[in-house]
Order: sequence, then structure tokens, then C-alpha cells
Amino acid sequence: MFAYLVDIWDNIRSVISYITIVDIFDIIFLSAILFFCIKLMRETRAEQLIKGIAFLAILLFILDQLQFKVMGMIAETFFNIGILAIIVMFQPELRRILERVGRTKMSKRIPFLEGGSADNTKTNAAINSIVKACENLSRTMTGALIVIEQQTKLGEQIETGTIINATPSAELFGNIFVPNTPLHDGAVIMRNGIILAAACYLPKPAKEELVPKELGTRHRAAIGISEVSDAIVIVVSEETGVISVAEDGKLTRNFSGVTLRKYLTERLIHENTENNKKSKNGKKNPETSKKLKKEKKTAQSEK
Repeated sequence: MFAYLVDIWDNIRSVISYITIVDIFDIIFLSAILFFCIKLMRETRAEQLIKGIAFLAILLFILDQLQFKVMGMIAETFFNIGILAIIVMFQPELRRILERVGRTKMSKRIPFLEGGSADNTKTNAAINSIVKACENLSRTMTGALIVIEQQTKLGEQIETGTIINATPSAELFGNIFVPNTPLHDGAVIMRNGIILAAACYLPKPAKEELVPKELGTRHRAAIGISEVSDAIVIVVSEETGVISVAEDGKLTRNFSGVTLRKYLTERLIHENTENNKKSKNGKKNPETSKKLKKEKKTAQSEK
């Protein structure tokens, strides 16, 4: 037994001696990816499945070490089938991971993946209409659900509704969300400062059991769509008239007209303007580079 442990230690030392800087970075990147995946899968059914697969892998290793051929073969067969089962059973979680990756800052800088966006004047007009409509709907305790699309396209949800393609106004929002009308049951989806569709169905939250029970269908739908996209979702409760905003799977409540306007302006105008400035500054202008070279040459000649 002692000789076996010594042999293992010698093998570990020999492996360590061959580790290079590239291997260290490789390990760091792999650890970061695993941490990111574990963070996404926490408190979902994937967490329990991961535990089961880890247990099966440990069992397979033990059976191999003890040389149990029949049990080892059965465990190995289950383990091989499990790889396919992971893809099938983890489909929602894998989709969430890929969507998160697609919403990173790095992916937004890829030119052919960038979508069109409304100018600040158009966006500001849309914000004014949304705020005024939410104030009116809150006062009359009329339920409303407004989704503002950003980088992640919501084509699947738009297809479930009715295409409107209209300029937003407080009066139009009021007509859409009047109870017992054909378009009131569902969400309004906006794209580039335009009301694109109404009566759209949204997905449920991934962790619906963790959502407070006092929240209704609209609030749950708002959390659900904000989990799978970078959309900003505004909800008006038909029971209390409270205005709420969902983003990144989190719901913030008790907005007033003033705070809602400030929030939407910050998220839709200021941040987009800053991102556009950064992307423009990142591209080198040949004329400015020539001017800098000339200035350097003149400074050197003066010296």
C-alpha cells in the first residue's frame, strides 16, 4: 500500500514538472468556465443531475480500481448513454448559457451581429409615451406589460402576438390594455422605439417556485423574459397599480413616473450613447493617426 502511494506521488511530481505557463492559463480559463456554468445551474434541476453524474463517475472509478468487470461494464454503459442524456435533459440550461454568452460585451462588438437601434430623439419620445401611459394605467389600476427589446431579438415571442408596427403614445397603450379587448391579454413588445406587436406570450421563469406568491401572471412573465434576454420589462399591477421593472431576472417594484423616466433614460439613452462612443474610439481614424505622426516629427525636429 505504501509503495502504491509513493508511486502515485512520483506520478504527480512528474506531471507538475512538465507544467508550463500556457498550462496554468489553460487551467485558469477552464476553472472560470466551470464556475460560470455552476453559477448558472445553481438551484435548478441541472444541479441535481450534475450530482448524479459525479456520483456515477466516482462509482465507475472505484469499480475500475477494484476490477469488478461486470459492474464496471454496466456503469460504463450508463455513463456513455449519460452524455447524450445531458444534451437532452440540460437543453434549457445549455440554451441559457449560450444566450448569456451572446449578450456579453465581446459579442456585441462583432459588426455583423449588431442590430439596428433607434436614435435618441425617437427613444426619448418612446420613453415619454411609456411613462405617461404607465402613470395613467397605474392611476386606473389597469394591468399592463411592456417589453423593450434590446440586443437579444424576441422573434419567437413576437410571432405569438399581433403585429401593430405603430408609433407609441399614451392613448395607444391605454387602448391596448383596456380589459376585455382582443389585445389586452399579453405583452406589448417594442423595437427601435416602435410598438411592434401586442398580445404576445412570454416564457415562465426558470425558478418559478422562488418567485413570491403574491406576484401574478404578468410579473412572472416579466421575470421569465428578462431571464432569457436583455430586455427591459415594465409591469403595471391591476390589483395595486404598482409600477415594476424586470431586468436580468430581477424585479424592482414601486416606481413612480419620475423614477421610471430616470431609469429608462439612463438605460436606453445614456448607456447606448456611451457604448457608441467607446466603439467609435476603438476604431482608428487614418486622418488622426497621420496628424499625430506629423506632430511627433515636428516635435523631434524642434528638439
